[in-house]
This record gives sequence, C-alpha cells and structure tokens, in this order.
Amino acid sequence: MCGIVGIVAKSNVNQELYDALTILQHRGQDAAGIVTCNKSGRLNQRKDSGLVRDVFRNRHMLQLQGTMGIGHVRYPTAGSSSGPALAQPFYVNSPYGISLAHNGNLTNAAKLSEEVFRDDLRHVNTDSDSEVLLNVFAHELQQIGNLQLSSDDIFQAVSKLHQRCKGAYAVVALISGCGVVAFRDPHGIRPVVFGSRETEQGIEYMVASESVALDVLGFTLIRDVAPGEAILITHDGQFFSKQCAEPAAFTPCIFEFVYFARPDSIIDGISVYKSRMRMGEHLAAKILAEKPDHDIDVVIPIPDTSRVSAQSLAYHLGGLKFREGLMKNRYIGRTFIMQGQSLRKKSVRQKLNAIGLEFQGKNVLLVDDSIVRGTTCKEIIEMAREAGANKVYFASAAPAVKYPNVYGIDMPSVKDLIAYGCTEEEVAKQIGADWLIYQDLDDLTESCREGNPGIQQFDCSVFNGEYITGDINSAYLEVLEKLRGEDNDKQANVEDESTVGLHNDIS
Repeated sequence: MCGIVGIVAKSNVNQELYDALTILQHRGQDAAGIVTCNKSGRLNQRKDSGLVRDVFRNRHMLQLQGTMGIGHVRYPTAGSSSGPALAQPFYVNSPYGISLAHNGNLTNAAKLSEEVFRDDLRHVNTDSDSEVLLNVFAHELQQIGNLQLSSDDIFQAVSKLHQRCKGAYAVVALISGCGVVAFRDPHGIRPVVFGSRETEQGIEYMVASESVALDVLGFTLIRDVAPGEAILITHDGQFFSKQCAEPAAFTPCIFEFVYFARPDSIIDGISVYKSRMRMGEHLAAKILAEKPDHDIDVVIPIPDTSRVSAQSLAYHLGGLKFREGLMKNRYIGRTFIMQGQSLRKKSVRQKLNAIGLEFQGKNVLLVDDSIVRGTTCKEIIEMAREAGANKVYFASAAPAVKYPNVYGIDMPSVKDLIAYGCTEEEVAKQIGADWLIYQDLDDLTESCREGNPGIQQFDCSVFNGEYITGDINSAYLEVLEKLRGEDNDKQANVEDESTVGLHNDIS
C-alpha cells in the first residue's frame, strides 16, 4: 500500500507536495519522493528511504522548483527489497521525460517485465512492478510518435496500457512540458481522487490517494477517478478526462475502509468514518445475538484504527463503558508489515502500554480492526491480563483473514495467517482470549455499501479467496509465498546480525 499525489498549480508546488505526503504518511513509511517540473520542462527530483520529514531538507526543497509535480510514499510489497533504489517516483527520459508513482500491484509483472525487455527494447533497473508499469506507459506513448502530445495521444497510451497490465493500480504521472496524468485500474481496486481550488491566477488541481489530503490543502473534492478512467491536467491548467478501458466489475478494496485509509477520508463516495461506525454497530448486533448474557464491563480499542468501531460497538451494546486503556507510542511502525517475527513481537510492547486502572478486576472486550498473524493481539491480551483483567474477550471489526493479498497489501503467506484452516475457537485459544468474535463478511460489505449503494461488490479476497482480476491461481500464490519467504529469511538474517553486534558491544 502506498500514497500518491499530483498537483498542477500557478506557483511552486514543492511545499504543498511535501504537506500532502505528510498527510498520506500512514500509507507508507519505507520511502518518499517528489518530482517537480519547471517552466522550461526540466524535472527536479528528490527521493530516499525514510519518513517524509527525514527525506526532505531545506536544501532539497529549494531545488524542487516547478508549478507541477507528483509525490509518493512507499511501503514494500512481496518480492521487492527496501532502499533508495525502490523509492518512487520512477523516471525515464525517453520519450519526453516521464516520471510515475504507483499504488497497487501488477499481478502479471513478471510477464510484462519480459515483454518490456524483449519486445519494447526497454531496460528495467529494479524488481519494482511500478518501474515496469512506467516503461509500458512510456513505450505506448513512444509508439504514437507525436512530438507534441495531445490529450487523445495520452488517453490512447493509457488504453493500450490497460490492455497489457493486470492487477490493481492507481497511478499519477508527470510528463515534461505536458502535464499530470492520473488513471486507475478497470476494477477500481486502489483509490484515487481529484479536486480543485480557485486562486487569483486561475484554477489549480490536485490528485491524491485520499480526499483528506485535498481537504487539508484547501482543495475541494470533485470526485474519484472512475475505474478505467484517465484524467489529464495540462501545465497551463486545462482539464481533460476519458474512459480508457472496457467496463469491468467495480470492486474497490474493502481493506481501505477496515484499516488503511484515514477515518476523515471519503473514498468512492463512502465516508471511512461512517463505515467504521457501521462496522461497530453490526458487530454489536452479532455479540448480542451470540452472547445475550455477556458480562462485558468495558470496551477498549486497540489504537488507532479500531477506535471508531469500538465506540460504536460500546454504544450499541447498551451504552457500555468505552475506555482508552492502551496508550500508543507513535514512533513505532506498523507491526504486521514487519517481516521478522521476533522484531514484530518486540515492537508490540514498545508500541503499546496498558493503563492498569482500566483493566484491574474487569471483564474487558478488546476491539481491533482485524487479526492477521495474531502476534499483536496475543501480546496485547497478555498485557491486559498482566494489568489485572479478570477476563479478556476479543472482537475483530473484520472477518477472519484467511488468504494472501495480491493487490498491493503485503499480507503474509497463508501459513502465517492465524485464521487459515482454524475455527474461531482455535484462534481464540492461540491468542489467549476467553472468547473471540469476528465480523461477518456480509455485515462488513453492507457497512461500506450503505455509504454508496451503487457499489455492488468489493475486493474481499483476503477474506474469501476470490480474486476479481481472474488471473490468480495456485501457481501464482505458490510463487508469491516463496517470495515472501525469502523476504522473511533476509529480515531474519538482518536481525541475527544486529543481535550479534549488540551482544559484542555489551560484552
């Protein structure tokens, strides 16, 4: 999962791109990058590993001159390493000078990489599918062969790209001397929105992964980029759009609403905040149906994503006490993204601390957005018992995660998913809960669909194993599992070497 942004303005966009990436930091903490274009068509770039605040210094900002630009925050997915070389946006100088940032995952990236090298005669430097996608786009533009690109030329290239690329992708691209292009895969799996604002010099436009970035920077949300649609904002502020792909089943990723998106965002016409409130309401109804004689004293969220659902759940359980019993250290990264199990377990204790007064002698219902590996919730349940809880119950605002994600969320292989092949009772025993309750999938989809009844289905593949793109089979998943296993081995080696070094220093 990554965050993308693009701005076409009447003055320098460097500061606003920086601010937008800071707002989207929750979508990726591995690396960040910005590319701007000045009036002469020269592209200026800065990207590196790390958080936005660490990648960009004053000297970098001064160099990022230009009235249009794009930015990216990254977190790594299976099979791709970390490091500055994988930071986006990526760039090719032929044709025109194109820079591109991408959120998602191409499921046919391996095949495309061969085609790009063998047929398109282009070279890819990294193992990133984003660089492959950039080269496909560049090739299709080069095939058109016009010295001055028109909107029709760009939309034709995007149409050709849709015919070649499969998977999930929300893209923003900067073409030197031309403008900013944004497009979305035909299923609309990954989100992207755009908006505008009036200035004395004229209208300015912004594209971003989430509407909250537009809100904070003073842009008015116009709408989402439609599945298969492309938009072009030229350097002088002209706006064009076109449907570039055949109609497909619109299936936005439901995990955006469960976990990734900020609650103050609106995605595909759905308020993330309201959807999470409805998740809590549905979950409360299930608890009352299955445990009408429950003895819950207090509802405590596992910060931060589950807070809204937990508040709603407590209210609909008859106004139970809702308490903030776990305090979060915001300088520790997301644990389920961490690849080494020992590092992940250690970070839970560094990340959260229990307030004993809220647990002592009480029957506590802990609420989380989802359960993936189970490591985090097991540690938290142990913390609750150590803090004096009488009984510890656990509720997940999402159904059981039983299948890997192939569309840009780096969830582990099935063998590391705690719910895979297990009953609810078996999972409860593994994490140490007195009882466990999951959200029903129908209730989850209804929680989101109520915000936009026009959406008939969502990508729920991590819950039901149904992959909407139709190109995922057991062979693909076996390769994916192998790649993720190699990633885990690399991380384990790094941890072992770090531990040895630490012991040597101490001794």
